Amino acid sequence: MKVSIVFSALVLALALSACERPASTTVVAVPGPAGATGAAGSTGATGETGNTGNTGNTGNTGSTGAQGSTGDTGATGDRGKTGSTAVIIVPEKR
Repeated sequence: MKVSIVFSALVLALALSACERPASTTVVAVPGPAGATGAAGSTGATGETGNTGNTGNTGNTGSTGAQGSTGDTGATGDRGKTGSTAVIIVPEKR
């Protein structure tokens, strides 16, 4: 008895699933001919000015300059006086 009920339920399920179902209808709108082109729109507002950029980096140190020329020779001084022939003897400290 148990088997016959299960078998009957299985046959019934297969029979119902095999029936043809009516297809659902989907309405698709078909566009008509294109209309005339519309008038041009007005010009948009001007955008805001952007932010100022950052300050640039400091430049590199310049090269060392070339060595200068040798200076001119200075004027020659007057000739010194001739010393006396006297000899001074300093006594020793005691």
